[in-house]
Amino acid sequence: MAELDADVLLAGVAAVAPAVGLEDVPELMSRVDRKYLVSASTMAGLAAELGDRWAVLQIGKKRQFRYSSTYFDTPDLLTFRQHRQERRRRFKLRTRTYLDGGGRWLELKLNGARGNTDKRRIPYDGASSRWLTKEAIAFVGDTLLSELRLIMPETLGPVLSTDYKRVTLIDRSGAARLTCDTGLVCHDGRHSAPARRDLVLLESKSVDGKATVDKVLRGLGVRPVSVSKYCIAVAALRDLPANRWHPVLRRYLRPDTANDRRPTPEAQRETRPERLRVAC
Repeated sequence: MAELDADVLLAGVAAVAPAVGLEDVPELMSRVDRKYLVSASTMAGLAAELGDRWAVLQIGKKRQFRYSSTYFDTPDLLTFRQHRQERRRRFKLRTRTYLDGGGRWLELKLNGARGNTDKRRIPYDGASSRWLTKEAIAFVGDTLLSELRLIMPETLGPVLSTDYKRVTLIDRSGAARLTCDTGLVCHDGRHSAPARRDLVLLESKSVDGKATVDKVLRGLGVRPVSVSKYCIAVAALRDLPANRWHPVLRRYLRPDTANDRRPTPEAQRETRPERLRVAC
């Protein structure tokens, strides 16, 4: 039997769900995240279980959106190592570009002592996705110091990018949402690693971690997984130990097609880690 294409399935789910506008999406900058990796057929079952209790985000006429994120790290991959070692105080820094509307943002994701995720961001429309402006450096430095008591590393540069499509489902009865990602491709200017086309990466985001969707997934026999797009991308592209992400890495990314594309020489130069690059 041919595998279902998760991207096509999500487009169909989004097309028939009730729609809500961006103003009705709970922001949830401080939240509990739970991630799941499911087959396209399981996603179809989940959508049927949720029914019209959940709506889909619509902006303009679009319900499925393309995202591109560029992650920053030190030359020795400090933030990757902090996550691999499960440090209680850690962070990730990225620019995120909403290719179908929504502009570009600089996002700082913080993990504190209580295990919650706290995301801070600033608009970044006027800057390159691969550069840190003076304002960005000040924002990151001040936030890390005040929130995690961490000193910002002196050397940060673009390490890799991830591209994918996303459908966002909104719980109509409470402050929760579910992001559904398909078509992931990780690339660093030298190699690339695409994800399997028949899988969906789900992320349940809620204030207390008790969203309806988590209960439905448990009923379907699906359990949360430990995964970070950035960390599995680093492990795959640089052949580094993945530790607790290894089961997801082996299942999600396709080793048979990894390293099959070579971006331009200009892109190769831009993705090498280096000292802070400041846009004046």
